Amino acid sequence: MSTRKEPMSLVVAQSAMCAVLYAMGAYLTSYISSPWGFGQFRPAVVIPAVFSTLFGPVVGGVGAAIGTLIADSVKHGQIYIRSLVAAVPGNFIGFYIFGMLVKRFSWRNFIKATQVSLLVSNFIVAFLYVYFRAFIEASLPVALRDVWIYVSLGLVAWWYVTMLPFVLLLGPPLIRAAYSAFPTFFSERLSSVPIQEVGGRFSVAMLLPGIIMAFIGISIMLTDPNWLIRLKVVSDQVMLMGMGIMFLVGGSILIAIGLILAPGRAALRLRQL
Repeated sequence: MSTRKEPMSLVVAQSAMCAVLYAMGAYLTSYISSPWGFGQFRPAVVIPAVFSTLFGPVVGGVGAAIGTLIADSVKHGQIYIRSLVAAVPGNFIGFYIFGMLVKRFSWRNFIKATQVSLLVSNFIVAFLYVYFRAFIEASLPVALRDVWIYVSLGLVAWWYVTMLPFVLLLGPPLIRAAYSAFPTFFSERLSSVPIQEVGGRFSVAMLLPGIIMAFIGISIMLTDPNWLIRLKVVSDQVMLMGMGIMFLVGGSILIAIGLILAPGRAALRLRQL
């Protein structure tokens, strides 16, 4: 990222560009929802991640907050209150943290920033959104209201699993492309740190959460459903099966991506010897 203190006008322009691109990308997938019928599939999170890396935490955070509000409001045809309550603060905090964590740039820090910011932002958005619908608007279905905490945790897992691969796979080439196009505009640190320095960390970053997700999915499927219903983890067996499948499939996808990346990183190491 740039180490110079940028004029406010430039920060505003960069934030606006981030917001517009993020809004466009988010809107393209805005009608693809989670198994609960809300909480969209959003690979466009790679956009504020790249802007946070290149231009700093303020640009990434503000751009993400405004971009998500625009996308949600366009989809619903009005200023979307649920987005203001949950998505705006979650996106701002998450990508501000992202930018702070990559201030001293390295690909290792980029991986850490991705993992931490996605967990934090998705946790904030999920719990604020579900709580607001359950207890403020009272618009959440009764079956979900009784298990709102678990629905929130499920949303966190859904977003994390579906966002992580896009940031880790698309983020680095986009960052390197931006530096190659405008080398004098960004810190040389973006090009001087080889991506090979992290070895198999990109692979591990996919494998570990994938294994955890798959384990949770298998555990749900093997556990007595009546026991989980009594604990109010879910309200019925159909929802339970959906959660189990979501965790298992999502985890399996991350594991597969991690295994695909592993030999590629090993090959890069061998070529350096």
